[in-house]
Amino acid sequence: MTPAADLALYVHWPFCRSKCPYCDFNSHVRETVDDARWRAALLRELEHFAGETGGRTVASIFFGGGTPSLMAPATAAAVIDRAAALWGLADDVEVTLEANPTSVEAARFAAFRTAGVNRVSLGVQAFDDAALAALGRGHDASQARAALALAARHFPRFSFDLIYARPGQTVAAWRAELETALAHAGDHLSVYQLTIEPGTAFYARHARGDLALPGEATQAALYETAQAVLEAAGLPAYEVSNHARPGAECRHNLIYWRGGDYVGVGPGAHGRLSLADGRWATRTHRAPEAWLERVERHGHGEHPRERIDARTTAVEALLMGLRLAEGVNRAPVAGVLDERAERRLQADGLLAQASDRLRVTPAGRQRLDAVLAALLA
Repeated sequence: MTPAADLALYVHWPFCRSKCPYCDFNSHVRETVDDARWRAALLRELEHFAGETGGRTVASIFFGGGTPSLMAPATAAAVIDRAAALWGLADDVEVTLEANPTSVEAARFAAFRTAGVNRVSLGVQAFDDAALAALGRGHDASQARAALALAARHFPRFSFDLIYARPGQTVAAWRAELETALAHAGDHLSVYQLTIEPGTAFYARHARGDLALPGEATQAALYETAQAVLEAAGLPAYEVSNHARPGAECRHNLIYWRGGDYVGVGPGAHGRLSLADGRWATRTHRAPEAWLERVERHGHGEHPRERIDARTTAVEALLMGLRLAEGVNRAPVAGVLDERAERRLQADGLLAQASDRLRVTPAGRQRLDAVLAALLA
């Protein structure tokens, strides 16, 4: 995929039924949402960006949030249809919808499939009822299993997320949970380490000493356990937190990580666009009502754009590309590398030995933040 050809489209639906205590995403709880008004605004912002990117083909559409499975399926259908009219869709376009596994939302899967969604990503997070309650989730393990079965019935492809390094979690319990996950998995699975983010309820609890995460050694053991169990099951890591059978990787995220172009619409959405006058970073207003008002008044909810210079492009390529097991071509990022640090990291077994490509080893992937900091020093 090259930035001049395929384009990804990200659509942000900012609303949730409740705010999870660990979540720092741009999500908001509202008593009511005017679906027709929001649908019209999303379509109008699509038209705004399509005016600058005509002639491209959309290879992927991703409805993220928030909880986009709360939107009316007719809204998803309208966005997909308008994207097809404005740009054209690849023959094998991937259309992903994030969903929560509550029974009410799962019952709408058939309607979303009819709308054109062909891949669903479920926020399962755990298969343990006590852990789900501690994470503030609105479902239990039985609902998660039922939603996964329904997803497998309605969608050609599905994935789900798990969170590890939860308070009190042991390696043995995590291994057992992974085995349960594999019994319900399709061809893709994401595992994310619980982190304490500023502005979240967990952050306040952690600051008071009311929330303790496992120690670093246990966190490392939990990570290594996931790598070993999932790889043995045929789901190797193709990215730091994402596992898939070969050929089943999330195409949308690959466009991000490989430095491709993407349009971001909806509150707080980001984008990267290669235009005739250079490469630009776009972002929209985060507050849902502010975004909506600006779209209705101006046709878009964008903040002023930022030009991405050559150095920033190289830094972004390195930061994103090293997340992937395939790594990144060395030539485009050579100008921002500390070569002595590169040799030292290779000697320490954290970077693979290769002249034309930078790739972290499994040990390096677990220490990716430190590897990147050293390479960019």
